[in-house]
Amino acid sequence: MAGPLHDLQARAGDALRYPAGLLRWRGRVAVTAQHEHRAARVERPHRPGHRAVEVAQERPIAARIADRDPVDRGQKGGQRGATGLGRTIALEFAQLGCGVAFCYVDMPGRDVPEQALLTETALTAMGVPVYASRCDVRNRAAVDQFVATAKDRLGDLHILINNAGIAVDGALWRLSERDWQVVLDTNVTGTFNCIRAVASPFREQRYGKIVNVSAHQALHPGFGVANYAASKAAIVGLTRSAAVELGPAGVNVNAVAPGFVRTERMEMLPREVIERAQRSSVLGRVAEPEDIAKVISFLCSDDARHMTGQTVVVDGGMALD
Repeated sequence: MAGPLHDLQARAGDALRYPAGLLRWRGRVAVTAQHEHRAARVERPHRPGHRAVEVAQERPIAARIADRDPVDRGQKGGQRGATGLGRTIALEFAQLGCGVAFCYVDMPGRDVPEQALLTETALTAMGVPVYASRCDVRNRAAVDQFVATAKDRLGDLHILINNAGIAVDGALWRLSERDWQVVLDTNVTGTFNCIRAVASPFREQRYGKIVNVSAHQALHPGFGVANYAASKAAIVGLTRSAAVELGPAGVNVNAVAPGFVRTERMEMLPREVIERAQRSSVLGRVAEPEDIAKVISFLCSDDARHMTGQTVVVDGGMALD
């Protein structure tokens, strides 16, 4: 059976268990979907009219940026950020001056709507436009509606962050058809639905940034995470394919693959499990949500304008062991 460490590995990238959301940057619009998911903060001049929208959730997010400069203050962005990594990503972009639109889904035993409200309140207090809504990224029509409403509320889209993700662990011979399908539908189809929803506006404006959240387990799976590892590996392939198809229109598509991330769920694990996770990193620690969010914001900046189709591993050197 999968132990606590395998359970943690399976969820290292999925810090956020809510559907996508939107973020607004001054002068730019970005859409992000939170899957488990910040780059060095760089002050940029305010550019009136730029907007960024991010869709943040455990599912993909899309965004559009009005000009070709790195992420500026004054942009708008959206992401799924009710809790955990998603919230950290939303706050990171808000600090950069982005408006934020994010979506979420209700989950049994978890106060998701309440956490979403807290995130929305925090973002509003930072002085950026905010739009929050329920949305299941597995539902193509719901994603299309969410992106359309986000665009109507925040302006043109420039950035999409796909952070949606779930895990249902178990030895592969014990996985039910539903255990397999629900993980693939959420992690892979949800990401595809979000990318598809922003592809047309990105191509029309000939600009866009997309970041998908994969995971360390895509290439280094533990026991009992066959469905999760397969879904995260599929995201790497989808990232490369989308980069090929959208690149000619000036759209960058990349992915991040986190290792262990200190989130609310991780803090619920026994101390010995967390210590084992720390030892698995050559740096001797697990990632903070900010470590992942900063890499994502870098990939959404024009400092990374010549990067596309790449998967950036942010695992503290776990893959080196």
